[in-house]
Amino acid sequence: MWQFKKIYDRQAERVYRICLIYLKNESDAQDGLQEVFLKLLENPVSFKDEEHEKAWCIRTAKNYCFDQLKSFWHKKRVSMENWREAGETTASEEGALLEIVMKLPVKYRDVLYLYYYEDYSVREISSMLGRKESTIQSQLAAGRKKLRKWIEKEGNYGTEYFEKCVRENQTAR
Repeated sequence: MWQFKKIYDRQAERVYRICLIYLKNESDAQDGLQEVFLKLLENPVSFKDEEHEKAWCIRTAKNYCFDQLKSFWHKKRVSMENWREAGETTASEEGALLEIVMKLPVKYRDVLYLYYYEDYSVREISSMLGRKESTIQSQLAAGRKKLRKWIEKEGNYGTEYFEKCVRENQTAR
């Protein structure tokens, strides 16, 4: 049981963020967090290392979200709340950029999130998503292009931060 608590402490915020990105609703994201860790509690997994643990949590959260998004209930409901409360502003540039990333199509959102926010390499993302490395690279490039256009369309909010992230990641990898 103590091992479960350690895993929860390390991964809960990550799982919640992923669920929030896909489900765009705090209550649904909390349900996702609960379901992912309930699954782990009911069917304990022996993780090789923290990377394996992290990958399992990300994959399980994504699968939960996809299942929810495909469900009849989710397709037919009308949301009464927005992802962010009206009038609330994001304090950091990173938060502003993440909001824009979340509005991109799923195939770009996935790779951009995993690459920039979770610091996975193209090879690791390829393995996790079951896509070729060249496909991941193409999706990263196309996602950056769409992100850049979106930022320019909406104004320069977050542009400097976005350019800095791209430069840092190109030199670091």
